[in-house]
Amino acid sequence: MHHSYESLDGFGPTQRDRPGGGIFRPLRDRDFRLLWTGATASLLGDGAFLVALAWQVYAMSGGPTGMSLVGIAMTVPTIAFLLIGGVASDRFERRWLLVGADLLRAVALALLAGLTIGGQVELWQVVVLAAVYGTGAAFHAPAFDALVPEILSGERLTQANALDQLMRPLALRLAGPAIGGVLVGVAGAGGVFVLDCATFLMAAGTVLLMAPSRGDRVAAGGGSMVADLREGWTFVRGHAWLWATFASAAVAYLLFMGPVEVLLPWVVKEGMKGSAFDLGLVFAAGGLASMLCAVALGRFGLPRRGITFMLIAWTLATVAVAGYGAASAIWQLMIASAVFNALETAGTIVWATTKQRHVPSALLGRVSSLDWLISVGLLPLSFALTGPVSAAIGARATLVGAGLLGAIVTLAALYVPGMRVLDERAVRADARRRVVEERLRAAAY
Repeated sequence: MHHSYESLDGFGPTQRDRPGGGIFRPLRDRDFRLLWTGATASLLGDGAFLVALAWQVYAMSGGPTGMSLVGIAMTVPTIAFLLIGGVASDRFERRWLLVGADLLRAVALALLAGLTIGGQVELWQVVVLAAVYGTGAAFHAPAFDALVPEILSGERLTQANALDQLMRPLALRLAGPAIGGVLVGVAGAGGVFVLDCATFLMAAGTVLLMAPSRGDRVAAGGGSMVADLREGWTFVRGHAWLWATFASAAVAYLLFMGPVEVLLPWVVKEGMKGSAFDLGLVFAAGGLASMLCAVALGRFGLPRRGITFMLIAWTLATVAVAGYGAASAIWQLMIASAVFNALETAGTIVWATTKQRHVPSALLGRVSSLDWLISVGLLPLSFALTGPVSAAIGARATLVGAGLLGAIVTLAALYVPGMRVLDERAVRADARRRVVEERLRAAAY
C-alpha cells in the first residue's frame, strides 16, 4: 500500500480531541497492557538507578567531572546507533528489537552490580558499562515509538501517550527515586543496580508475551540502509514542524540538559548539604506534577493549536531550569522541578501524539530515530562543557544561564515559517465545522 504523506498533515478530527473512556482505556488491549507493564517496571528501576548512579559516581570522583564523563559515555553510543536503530525498527520485528535492547541493558547493569557489591568498581568501568547501556537505548527508543501506534489508533493513541506521561514521572521521578534514595542507604548502590537489572528482564519477558501479529509489521522495502535513511530525511525536511522542532530541541538540550543532569545532584549534595533522600524528593516533586498534568490532558484532550501550545509549554519549562540555580532550599528546588516537569510533560504528550498521527507508519521508526538523534546529538558536548563552565562561573550561574538561553531558543522555533501549519489547518477545519453545524441548526428550524 502506498501512503499519501500529505494527507496525513491534517489533525484528523477538527475539533478538540476529547478522548472517551478515561486515561486507562488503552489498557483494555492485551498487547498494549503487556508493553506498558514492562516499560513501567523498567522506568521504576531507572528512577532508582539515577539516584544510585549519581551517588556512586560522586563518591568515586568527588566532583562534577566524573558525572560528566558518565553522561558522555551514555549518550555517545545512543547517538551513534540511533539511525541504525531507526532503520532496523522499520525493517524488522519491533518486538525483538525491544527484547534485545532490554537484555543488553540488563547485562550491563548485572556487571555493574557485581563490581559495586564486590567493592571493585572503578570510574572507567562505570563509563564502559554506561556506554553499553546507551547502545541499548538507541535501539529501544525508535522501536518503542513506532510500535505503539501499530497497536493503538485514534483517540486511544492520545490516551496512551497521556498514560505514558502519567506513569513515566510516577516511576522515573517519583516512586523510583524514592526507592533509590532509601535503598542506597540500606543496600548500597549495588542493590539498586540489581533492582534495575531485574526490571529490564521483566520488560523483555512481557514483550515476548505479546502476539507476534500485533505491532510487528515488517517493512517491505528492500533497499539499502542509506536509501532508507534518505527517505526518512526527505520526509522530515519537507515539514517544518518536524525539522524545526528537532533543531530547537538540539540547541536547547545542549544548553540545559548537561547542567541539569550533572549540577542538580551537586547543588543538593554540596551546595545544600542534602542527602540522597533530598535528591529523591526533588525528583519526586517533578514526578507528581508531571502525573497531574498527564491526567488533565488525558481527561480534557489535546489543545486545538497543538504546536503553539507545545512550544510555549517547553519554553516556560526551560525557564524553570533557571530556578534550580536560583534556589536556596530543597523546597525551592522541588517547586522548580514541579514546574519544569509539568510543562515538559504537557508539550511531550502533544508532540508524541502529533508525530504518531502525521508521520506514516512505514517511516515512523526512521523519523523517530532522526528525532532522537538530532534532539540529543549535542548532549555529549553539553556534558563535556558543564564541568569547565561550572568551574569558571559556578554551578548556580551555569544553571540560570542555561535555563534562560534555552528558553529563548525554544520560543524562537515558534516563528519558523511553516511551523504552525498544522495549527492553522486545525483552526480552519474547526471553523468549517461550525459553519456546517450552524446551517444544520438553521435548517432544523
